[in-house]
Amino acid sequence: MNRYVALGSSMAAGPGLRPRAADAPRFSGRSAVNYPHLVSQRLPYDLVDVTFSGATTARVLSESQRGAPPQVDALDGSETLVTVTIGGNDVGYVPLLFAAGLTRWVRSVPIVGAMVRGRLDLAEREDALAEVRDSLVAVGSEVRRRAPAARVLFVDYLTLLPPSGVRADPLPEDACETARQIAATLERLTADAAAATGCEVITAAAASREHHAWSRDPWTTRFGLPVPGRAAPLHPNAAGMRAVADLIVARLT
Repeated sequence: MNRYVALGSSMAAGPGLRPRAADAPRFSGRSAVNYPHLVSQRLPYDLVDVTFSGATTARVLSESQRGAPPQVDALDGSETLVTVTIGGNDVGYVPLLFAAGLTRWVRSVPIVGAMVRGRLDLAEREDALAEVRDSLVAVGSEVRRRAPAARVLFVDYLTLLPPSGVRADPLPEDACETARQIAATLERLTADAAAATGCEVITAAAASREHHAWSRDPWTTRFGLPVPGRAAPLHPNAAGMRAVADLIVARLT
């Protein structure tokens, strides 16, 4: 059996998608129907899924998360496939949209208001984006070093928002435009990092342009409150996970 290790954040883990993966850490949000599990069901891979909601590039490379070791520690050199979906939490991509969707009375709470303003501060996001390319390159380089025989696929983020000029209620348009810029930059930086480190890229963002959360056939979910048993807001839904798995299987076969 070929060994497959899946690394990444909630966009790969699939929080809210039932059923939960067997033996998944409590706060990982790791689903048994996320794209790594779906790929391993269709191709002859022995999956080691260490994706974890809230993960950053640092938590992939060197930092523990809620007691879980850095994700690259799952690599033992025998892998034939590694997938990586990471970077959004480094720049506060989804948290920015959550902050933008909060009502005015929530924003009026002093502590919450300060956090919201920080999330919506474009200068802070630009500073984070300036750092994330090097972080993504570091991830690609370390994965290649630890798993030299593997095909390493960076899988970028599914498209969340409609194009400019299309409303994404209740999110304000200025915040959406900032988030679109962040998403486009992450897409480009992920491709750059893959090219710089001898990895491949699965262009989920491009494939899902017409399947944003406000479309008729969404692969992601809209803004809202988390509901048990449903995909987390502003994350891949079951159709989105299947679509990403399809892209990966098509590349591998």
